[in-house]
Amino acid sequence: MKSVLITGCSSGIGAAAARALHQQGWRVFATARKDEDVDRLKAEGLDSLVLDLDDSASIRNAVAAVLEQTGGGLDALFHNGGFGQVGAVEDLTRDALRAQFETNLFGWVELTNLVVPAMRRQGHGRIVFNSSVLGYAAFPYRGAYNAVKFAVEGLADTLRLELAEAGIQVVLIEPGPIVSRFRENCLPHFEQHIDWQHSVHRAQYEGQLARLRQPGPAAPFTLGPEAVVAKLLHALESPYPEARYPVTTPAVAFWWLRRILPVKAMDWVLRRASGGGRR
Repeated sequence: MKSVLITGCSSGIGAAAARALHQQGWRVFATARKDEDVDRLKAEGLDSLVLDLDDSASIRNAVAAVLEQTGGGLDALFHNGGFGQVGAVEDLTRDALRAQFETNLFGWVELTNLVVPAMRRQGHGRIVFNSSVLGYAAFPYRGAYNAVKFAVEGLADTLRLELAEAGIQVVLIEPGPIVSRFRENCLPHFEQHIDWQHSVHRAQYEGQLARLRQPGPAAPFTLGPEAVVAKLLHALESPYPEARYPVTTPAVAFWWLRRILPVKAMDWVLRRASGGGRR
């Protein structure tokens, strides 16, 4: 039975991926930060354990527990846990940026580096990074998230080159708008780090707050998490996975537009697509 470790399984893409892979016969180690989420995942029949990407000890303990249960091997790792920090670059504090990178990049790197030796020993493995359309098409008022996803893309590209001869394949999934708790989870970080009421961008923030609080899909072409899971299954099970899997119409469109449009034209498209930063 193939084994996979997934981060961020409390809801959304991570939870959908854990359930789908379990149904496909994978041994799924579904991780989450909170004990109550772990308990709920266990009740569904999944192997679940606590993994907090902000806590090195938690990462080490989770990997040690997984490798103990698998006899020292792991077939795949799906990096999915994280959050999005909303805010204009001029309103971002050092603490806001640090928090974004600690969870969405540094934790991923630390986890990767603990898993790679096991994959090297067995001579194979798949590492899949859940990136974003914002990893190659920057939206205004998403500077911290744009930056961390651009960094993830660079990291994954480098790993793909470095690990090729070890038999470890590295893949990026790049979703556009997906139904999840992403916007709900953005809100407390925005409220903690952005002094929006005293910002020159207050008008834009008022629109963004309405969007963050809006239930249901808030953007055109939004798909369910199963759209990402379908690409993940191909990335994990195909003998020849793609290096990148854009998901949703906007992700595919922006991927091509940024290659054919001049920079100023692409900037116009991105400003229009973001509603001038109000969504």
